[in-house]
Amino acid sequence: MMVRFLRENIYAAYGLLLLRLYLGWNWMTAGWEKLTGSEPFSAEGFLQGALKKMGGEHPSVSQWWGGFVENFALPNVGFFNFMIPLGEFLVGLGLILGCLTTAAVFFGMMMNFAFLFSGTVSHNPQMVLVSIFVIVAGFNAGKIGLDRWVIPYLRNWYVKSFKKASV
Repeated sequence: MMVRFLRENIYAAYGLLLLRLYLGWNWMTAGWEKLTGSEPFSAEGFLQGALKKMGGEHPSVSQWWGGFVENFALPNVGFFNFMIPLGEFLVGLGLILGCLTTAAVFFGMMMNFAFLFSGTVSHNPQMVLVSIFVIVAGFNAGKIGLDRWVIPYLRNWYVKSFKKASV
């Protein structure tokens, strides 16, 4: 019953708009600060900190995530230095504009989980909780936004492309 309300009700769409704007503003401003800061953004210190949280009696970073950080993220830190600020900004922009909303909130959740896996709590659990409502709502979350026009256009384009490919 709750899922149907979130996915179909116009009043839910207005509530989801507020949630989208809240999430979007948080993501966009975080990304903007990193993109325009006086010093270039570097994730290296954050990743090194995650590795330090693997040890001790009650580690907050699991071994498998620490292996990912040590063997993939740190050797490719330049890629993450580029993608994190850009990703945060684009997720925020997508949520604020209501454009590709479910994709934006999905990628925002992936970043939140990456931060949580790295042992940083902050406001990430709250953002994940709010994001769950937006992603469950699907199209209705972006109905009061650009998704009202973008999603039907993309569906139509996809159907036409699929028919041409199958002939």
